[in-house]
Amino acid sequence: MEMARDFAGASRPSAKPAPKAARTWWKVHQWVGLKLSLFMTFILFTGTLAVVSAEIDWLLQPSLRVAPSSVEGPVAWAEIAENAAAYPGVAEATYINAPTASAFAAKVTVEDIEGNTFFLHAHPTTGEIQGTGPWVGAHRVLRNMHRHLNLPVWLGVPIVSSLAILLLISLVTSFVVYKKWWRGFRKPLRNRDARTWWGDFHRLAGVWSLWFVALITLTSLWYLVESLGGDAPAHPRVERGNVASDAEPADRSDLGAAIDAALAASPGLEVESVRLPSSDNLLQIDGNFEAVLVRPRSNAVHVDARTAEVLLKTDGRDLNLHQRIGEMADPLHFGYFGGYWTKVPWFLFGLALTGLSLSGAAIYSLRIARERGDQVKISRSFSGMWQGMGRWRWLSVTSLTTALIFLILLVLGMQ
Repeated sequence: MEMARDFAGASRPSAKPAPKAARTWWKVHQWVGLKLSLFMTFILFTGTLAVVSAEIDWLLQPSLRVAPSSVEGPVAWAEIAENAAAYPGVAEATYINAPTASAFAAKVTVEDIEGNTFFLHAHPTTGEIQGTGPWVGAHRVLRNMHRHLNLPVWLGVPIVSSLAILLLISLVTSFVVYKKWWRGFRKPLRNRDARTWWGDFHRLAGVWSLWFVALITLTSLWYLVESLGGDAPAHPRVERGNVASDAEPADRSDLGAAIDAALAASPGLEVESVRLPSSDNLLQIDGNFEAVLVRPRSNAVHVDARTAEVLLKTDGRDLNLHQRIGEMADPLHFGYFGGYWTKVPWFLFGLALTGLSLSGAAIYSLRIARERGDQVKISRSFSGMWQGMGRWRWLSVTSLTTALIFLILLVLGMQ
């Protein structure tokens, strides 16, 4: 990514050549922004779309929609579970996820007799099943692509999260190559030629996105630490021996009492998901409580579904520092902690960050064109990127091709 030379050159054509140290910083900034620019752009763009992946599924799947005016009262968890278990073709219902927003249905994760996983969409307050949805929807595709390229998690997560090192280098070097960067917040985009426009865009998007680049870099570095064995200690769990698993599995008609007991044990809990009991008779509800910036699993109530006995309650406020860092990474990385008040800015700044990656490559490409005496046009903005990537382009192509192949295999495997 490039953030300076043209700006300085346009205002002082006769300026002396930059010192050797400055040129070195410049080369480092250009190298990390160019060599894996194709791969970086793909990861940034899929991550940006992942922020609104639920909304993309909502657009593509009519049964996931409800009229907000028809939603009255709390989510009918027990009725949804009962209707899902009785739905034709369902062998087991495992999870219920709360509606993403007021116009969304609840999503029930179910399996058929062959073990294939798919979703049922249920009206939040009537419990009526409105239709089905594929397991491999926009949410799954975009999250898997962005997080681990559809590769095994142990391999894909370190590959993707290691890009945070390049982001960190780009962030640090940008302060050096863009002199007096704090003056760039109000610089207009000039239309003198394509190179000037891309350069101005890169600098303008860069200064406004500094906080976001830092945030994505830090959370991605944490994912890298986790993937290499530095993940936080696990949350408390209920030992299966404490559940009445020797008895008959809990009847779906008993779930209402079990859910009521869980809610009574944690007043004020905003339920996000319900793990339905299986052979262990254990029901678990997760949600948002008083701790901020933690995943719903941090606030959980575990109940014996057969007896409605509360076995364990966890509170996000009780996490240690290591656990708290691990739990806040996802909300900060994807921006879902404040609903649409945070998701919309995260999406827009994600687009800006994707644009930074693209514009850096375009600036390099246009500089090469100008050095060769070619006419500098927007249409030629990326013609030199492929050449500039050198041998590193094959790493990007191989990674992206592998991700697409595994995606195809994933889709075929679900059919």
